[in-house]
Amino acid sequence: MKTSMRLTVWMLLFFTVYANCQSKMVLIKGGEYIPLYGRDSTKVKVKNFYIDVYPVTNQEFVTFVKKNPNWKRSKTIRLFADSSYLSNWKSDTELNEHQKEKSPITNVSWFAAKNYCENQGKRLPTVDEWEYVAMANKTMPDARTLKNYNKFILSWYEKPKTYNQEIGSTFENYWKVYDLHGLVWEWTSDFNSVLITGESRKDVDTDSDLFCGSAAVNATDLMNYAAFMRYAIRGSLKAKYTMKNLGFRCVKDEK
Repeated sequence: MKTSMRLTVWMLLFFTVYANCQSKMVLIKGGEYIPLYGRDSTKVKVKNFYIDVYPVTNQEFVTFVKKNPNWKRSKTIRLFADSSYLSNWKSDTELNEHQKEKSPITNVSWFAAKNYCENQGKRLPTVDEWEYVAMANKTMPDARTLKNYNKFILSWYEKPKTYNQEIGSTFENYWKVYDLHGLVWEWTSDFNSVLITGESRKDVDTDSDLFCGSAAVNATDLMNYAAFMRYAIRGSLKAKYTMKNLGFRCVKDEK
């Protein structure tokens, strides 16, 4: 009996530690930076905030779906997720055999990602928050001027099925955050906010749905193709879209 109790306590402790590790956050000290889309070297201010160390995993999203059945594949209405939503799962609440529990969740819409974060008392990061953290390498808060850093990011874009890797597979950056580059693209709260305008097309039509992949028009660094790719992908998305290599992580404000 005692042995059984010890085993139960040990297992509870293990899973508690595992869960805490999965949802661990770090504080990002805010500052100013010049985003890719800035004009005339305009700096953007970023306030202090907390960010998940890792992307949300398959197992974490399975748990979320079980607790929130309205986000099951069979019940989610197409207004909030397209037909590819969780299409790689075996069933509403089961992963396929080839999927790893600790790999990042993909095939989720912006609506689903947003609701997941809110369910955790968090939110999706803004584009500026995400880019601010993602411009760091292992030792520098801003490594965008380093050719080898952008080369690393571009080399990831060419690799197939990186979404099958487990979280923590890439380097720990300056902020002690993993996998911002190397596993999956990630949703942001304002993913389609950086688009060309009707004025720049010499017309008056500002319907952002027409401007897929056009987000790099006002770039400050025309050689930064790594960032071009991110903004182009964001500009081509709609909130209900899902992709097999698009996941997310959460942030929250500093109190």
